[in-house]
Amino acid sequence: MARTDLKIAKAHAACLGGANTINSVIATHEKGSDATVGDYGHYMTEDEKKARVARSVSYLKLQKSYDDWGSESFTVIDAAISAADTFTG
Repeated sequence: MARTDLKIAKAHAACLGGANTINSVIATHEKGSDATVGDYGHYMTEDEKKARVARSVSYLKLQKSYDDWGSESFTVIDAAISAADTFTG
């Protein structure tokens, strides 16, 4: 069954949310001890941050495997995937 335009738009928005999570966790990690309560994942250990990023990037890679995206842009999503792969090693 083909996805509707609405389902595609919602899935793309979810992917952008996943990219934001990845970018936020990595940014918090890079702050080190300067991370505060306002920084996403400030309470996580490095291993927990890597696990969180790994889960998010797995979701993004799965979503990208669909071939019905039409004209949706993946620039931000691709950059987050690359950053996640680097971060998680």
